[in-house]
Amino acid sequence: MADIYINNGDELFAMTRELLDASGAARLFAAGQCVLVKPNLVVEKPPSEGATTHPEIVEAIIVFLRELGVTDIVIAEGSGVGNDTTRAFSVCGYDRLASGYGVRLLNTQKDEVRTVEVAGHSLGICAAALDADAIVNVPVLKGHCQTWLTCCLKNLKGLIPDREKRRYHTLGIHDPVAALNMAVRPQLHVVDAVCGDRTYEEGGTPVQTDQILLGFDAALIDSYAATLLGYAPEEIGYLKRVCELGYGQYADDSTEIVEFHKDRRRTAELPNRDRVRQLARHVDADEACSICYALLISSLNRAGTPKHGEIIHIGQGFRGKKPGRYGSGDCCRGCDTYAPGCPPKSKDIIAMLRGME
Repeated sequence: MADIYINNGDELFAMTRELLDASGAARLFAAGQCVLVKPNLVVEKPPSEGATTHPEIVEAIIVFLRELGVTDIVIAEGSGVGNDTTRAFSVCGYDRLASGYGVRLLNTQKDEVRTVEVAGHSLGICAAALDADAIVNVPVLKGHCQTWLTCCLKNLKGLIPDREKRRYHTLGIHDPVAALNMAVRPQLHVVDAVCGDRTYEEGGTPVQTDQILLGFDAALIDSYAATLLGYAPEEIGYLKRVCELGYGQYADDSTEIVEFHKDRRRTAELPNRDRVRQLARHVDADEACSICYALLISSLNRAGTPKHGEIIHIGQGFRGKKPGRYGSGDCCRGCDTYAPGCPPKSKDIIAMLRGME
């Protein structure tokens, strides 16, 4: 058995099925189990924009499980703060998928929440994730404006309520994400690396790579994924912490990788990490949620940076304060001018940026 399996091409259903069969994933499941499938539907955008999981990949997983006698399958997700999970299910094609195969859709924001003590943290987690007999994690390999990478480990944030997502950012994001992965441990990870946005987690600038990855160790896959985006594994804070806690290990020269259809492999440019850092120089962030921060960075990229070096404030740490002239999001309503919303709309952020003196 290899550590990581990779497939190349544009037939997503067939590629996924080939990986499932070749990896021996059938040994992980049994008839009568309840299996939770966790895609990444963080925003209400189609997979072609580089932020959300292609439904064809999940469809192949459902068919695979059904053939093994697994009939209780639930597709579970809680979109990013300020986004509508039900709409994301529809926009991304999951409502049609669920009705076609008779599987359940679960908006984790409406599920029971239980408290779990792990790695020094008290975490509120969706009950369905704790009750499932097995979990198949189906993240998108993409960039992230705050953590540089989001893939297997960070995808589990969709299994916690919005109040927890906000709280994670007050705790510095990395430690609680690592702790979450100690409490919830998927048996299988199938990574959508088809056209993930290599810079922004909310998509908009997809990069076509036509790959799907499969593995069993989230940290191993994420460390390999980090190198695909040009990062060293130790640069990804939550990944480093997970390995320190003994949950997984980094990919290295001894990692066994099996790759199918290498002749179909596409090359892709590395993300412009310096661009994000340049834009971030115009941002004063204090406990900012990922969606808000990504929207501000991408809006700066579209509208241009302030002409006079003005700073835009963002984050929960500014609630009830007057941090400066400009702010993004309701947390910064104390600023002279701010883009309203939780999170704010891109058009409102851009309007504020373009209206700066």
